[in-house]
Amino acid sequence: MADHHPFLYYWFAFLCIILGRYFLVAGGTHLLIHSVLKQFFVDREIKIDPPVWESIRSDIKLSLFSTVIFAFSAAFSIFKFDRGATLLYADLDKYGFWYLGLSFLGVLVLQDTYFYFIHRLFHHPLLFKWFHLGHHMSRQPTPWTSFAFDPAEAVFQALFLVAIVFTIPLHFATVIVIIMTMTIWSVLNHLGFPLFPTSGYFHWLGQWAIGPLHHSVHHRKYTKHYGLYFTFWDKLLGTDEPNYDSAKQTLRERVLHDNAIPPKPLQTSKSLRSGRLEV
Repeated sequence: MADHHPFLYYWFAFLCIILGRYFLVAGGTHLLIHSVLKQFFVDREIKIDPPVWESIRSDIKLSLFSTVIFAFSAAFSIFKFDRGATLLYADLDKYGFWYLGLSFLGVLVLQDTYFYFIHRLFHHPLLFKWFHLGHHMSRQPTPWTSFAFDPAEAVFQALFLVAIVFTIPLHFATVIVIIMTMTIWSVLNHLGFPLFPTSGYFHWLGQWAIGPLHHSVHHRKYTKHYGLYFTFWDKLLGTDEPNYDSAKQTLRERVLHDNAIPPKPLQTSKSLRSGRLEV
């Protein structure tokens, strides 16, 4: 890059970008569900009560802290790129078009692996209160919950994205697509209700890709479903809900039934603080 801007310039720019992305994607999805598409869900007998605003305020507050941390990590990466210290590149011909797709899929697998193990670690009773409690404060997740991380957890989330730009050659376009995939996927997984049918093509897809129903189980049973994108690690390490694939319709009906019950205020019970709650 021709111009080398100071670190704070990058930090403020990314702060605005990440904050805008959060309110646009999470807020837009929330508005879409509870306003534009409300009748669509009513026609399909899917009960979606308005979430508790106290919970939403808590999620937004945590997301603001996360935004500050993510902006620091993004600014650090670009600051170092300016000085030739990262493996980021802008020339499409450097590795060819085929590498764009390969690097994208490779990073998704690595991120899913990293997320699974730190997520599971943060549910340990000794760590949960400090690293992951805020994300589970509301029983019913919403799009606003998607980036509601405790500051300590946000640091670990940010470290992955910093690490990959120093270890894997990535085109800027690939990084942008990875971040947008992570954002949209996370928002969809925190809808708080089943979005897709449990039969046909979606049944096959749901065996390997995590969706709203799969992640809703985690918000009810904290010892299950720790993955981010894929179900591989849950299946391999025994944290998949028993008979999840064959019981999807039953689970779907249970989640819909739970959503018909007015959401509870923020929970601060001992079972919640331990990270071992099962509902």
